[in-house]
Amino acid sequence: MIIVDVETAGIDAKKSSILSIGAVDFANPENQFYGECKIWNDTTEILDEALAINGFTQEQIRDKNKKKPGELLQDFLVWLETCEEKTMAGENPFFDRTFLKETAEKADIPVVFPYRTIDLHSLCYAHCLRRGISPPVKEKRTDLNLKKIFPYVGLPEEPLPHNALTGAKMEAEAFSRLIHGRSLLLEFEHHLIPDYLEDNGKSKARKISKG
Repeated sequence: MIIVDVETAGIDAKKSSILSIGAVDFANPENQFYGECKIWNDTTEILDEALAINGFTQEQIRDKNKKKPGELLQDFLVWLETCEEKTMAGENPFFDRTFLKETAEKADIPVVFPYRTIDLHSLCYAHCLRRGISPPVKEKRTDLNLKKIFPYVGLPEEPLPHNALTGAKMEAEAFSRLIHGRSLLLEFEHHLIPDYLEDNGKSKARKISKG
C-alpha cells in the first residue's frame, strides 16, 4: 500500500487546490515522494485555517515558479509506477483521494484512482476493540484522531506546521506498529513501541490517551 498525505488550500476539492503531496511506499519505505505546487488560479478557494495548519503563505501558494497542481500530480503518478502495490492508505485517505481525483479531472489527466482505501483510524479502532478497551467517543461518535493514535502507538505528536511527507511517514510508522508490532523507519526507532503492540495486543488493557 501507499501511504499518502496531501496539504491543501481548503477542504472542498472542487473549489480549492492541493499544495503538496507526500507519500511512502509501505513495502519499500525508503521509496518516498514529496512535491509542492501553486494554486490553480485567483478563483481558488483559500481558507486561512488550512494555511495555518500547513504553514504555507499566500506568497508561496501563488509562486509562479512552482508547478501547477496537474504537473505535480503527473510527477506523483510517475513515482507511483515505482511501487509494486498502489492501494492508497492514510489517516483519512478518502480526503486525499478526492483531492487527487479532482486535480486529475481539472488537469484532464486520464487516471483512475481505486475506490478502496485503507484508513489508519479503522485499524486503530479495531485494535482497541481487540484489546477490550473502548475507543474515545465524542457526541456519540468516534473521536479517535491522529492526536490520539500517535501516542497510542508510541509516537510523538505530529509537528506543526504540518508537512505532507512528515505526515505520510508518521502514518506509515503507525501502520507498521499496529500491523506488525515493529518500527518501519529508522528515524522513529528511538520511540519505544508499547508492549500491547509488541505482543499483539495480549497485554493488560489500558485506556487510550484523551489528549
